[in-house]
Amino acid sequence: MSIQTRELSCRSGKLGLLTLDSPDTLNALSSDMFHRMQAQLDAWADDDNLCLVMISANGDRGFSAGGDIRELYQALKGPPGAATVTEVFAQEYRVDYTLHTFPKPVVTLAHGITMGGGMGLLQASRYRLVTPDTTLAMPEAAIGLFPDVGASWFLNRLPGSIGLFMGLTGARMNAADAMRIGLADLVIERSQQDELVSRITDQYWTGEIAADDNRLFRLLNQLDEAPTESLPASELATHEQEIARLCRRDELPRVVERLLNSTADDHWWRACIDGLRNACPVSLYLLERQLAHGLQMSLKDIFRMELAMVANCATHPDLAEGIRARLIDRDNQPAWSFQSLAEVPEDYVEGHFTPPWPEAEDPLADL
Repeated sequence: MSIQTRELSCRSGKLGLLTLDSPDTLNALSSDMFHRMQAQLDAWADDDNLCLVMISANGDRGFSAGGDIRELYQALKGPPGAATVTEVFAQEYRVDYTLHTFPKPVVTLAHGITMGGGMGLLQASRYRLVTPDTTLAMPEAAIGLFPDVGASWFLNRLPGSIGLFMGLTGARMNAADAMRIGLADLVIERSQQDELVSRITDQYWTGEIAADDNRLFRLLNQLDEAPTESLPASELATHEQEIARLCRRDELPRVVERLLNSTADDHWWRACIDGLRNACPVSLYLLERQLAHGLQMSLKDIFRMELAMVANCATHPDLAEGIRARLIDRDNQPAWSFQSLAEVPEDYVEGHFTPPWPEAEDPLADL
């Protein structure tokens, strides 16, 4: 099974448990998983006795490394290619939007590797819990894509220029970083999951959203937070002033040049700059534009914009080439369409934001 679902009776009302269950693939999110998640969430939204939802994942290594990239690559290479890719991403974005707007409280507990699509699920949840070993990242520029799953919304809400920095570099944020910049609400030990479920089922839930949400908020605040000594040191505590200086508002090539020429020299920073140096130039421009556009958009329109961007990426060569180089052949030598930011035409970037379908046929028009 790609996911597991259960309903647990509380003193009154029920708790819905949704568990990602593909640990061998680091819970890579597939079309089948999106279909099953959407069906279950829709059923729970309509169930008056179901009062809240908790999402977690099986496996020791992580909550989810993101979308199923091998499935995506096969779709890109087979007929009808872009149409299949668009359909899968539309399913994913519909699940994310459903969680963002779910009529009942949703708690997600993410552990270990939580990237891309995994971040989309976490950031869409009302309460975002992480464990001390959690690593959060949006590394899509490395494969010729862009930070999606609503990143135009949640990266824009990070302090300073950290959202831009995360997207440009694929920077990995640890649990301390996540709390520092508001990507998580609480850090608990993973072993506390059973305790949390037990506390929830020992409550009287009314089905009235405001009352249940208030009760859940107080219950979460009563949990023992992971001790400070169990958390890794915050990388951002060391580097956020430098990030703010280097990523200040400016033309993208100048921002990138400043980052590449920076003198900071520790392992985390070098990994970030290497990620930037090896990223797809088109992806970097897409990130800059999506964040600018997203500032003025509703959440629904953000997902519609990102789906148009994905559909256009699927018709261009960089996405398939990036996946090939990073994950299929693993030669790490992608032949990008343009080798530098200076070579990327303005109209080529802007063309990614034009939906390749009439407005009436937008796959997400009914969100």
